[in-house]
Amino acid sequence: MKRLSIDGALLYTPRIHSDPRGDFLEGFRAADLREALGHSMELAQVNCSISRRGVLRGLHFADVPPGQAKYVMCVSGAVLDVAVDLRVGSPTFGRWEAVRLDDSARCGLYLAEGLGHGFLALSESATVVYLCSTAYDPAREHGVHPLDPDLAIEWPLDGEPVLSAKDAAAPTLQQALDAGLLPTW
Repeated sequence: MKRLSIDGALLYTPRIHSDPRGDFLEGFRAADLREALGHSMELAQVNCSISRRGVLRGLHFADVPPGQAKYVMCVSGAVLDVAVDLRVGSPTFGRWEAVRLDDSARCGLYLAEGLGHGFLALSESATVVYLCSTAYDPAREHGVHPLDPDLAIEWPLDGEPVLSAKDAAAPTLQQALDAGLLPTW
């Protein structure tokens, strides 16, 4: 587990065992995550999204408490996965970090409660699977606009991204802060 620049974001690079049949890897190891975090991640739900090139999903986060930690893997294709610190009072508030997740390196990204999450599909099709610590609850789910110029996330866009209506209508970071939607550190 490699700690990223935002507290609560970790990148896991698995050992890939290859032979003439193909590859085998352990994409998630609870013991490794527990050792890195000092606590376990409860698993409540597994999500899978399939996106075409140019689809931009996020930036999503859940009310804290209880929040929603995620462990994200791209099992087919490639995405640029982004973690944004949305925790008011955090030393890295408003900072983002991007990692490429793909079906070659097969890395996994852990995101703690209170971090915003989004990704851009880079390949013709990208399948992303994420393990979630709490079940989806639309009443607790929020978003920040992924193209907020104050965040200035460097999405490698070829033209306009494809956004859901909900993501396109999401508030900027400042609007979410002013509305009291953001979690605290």
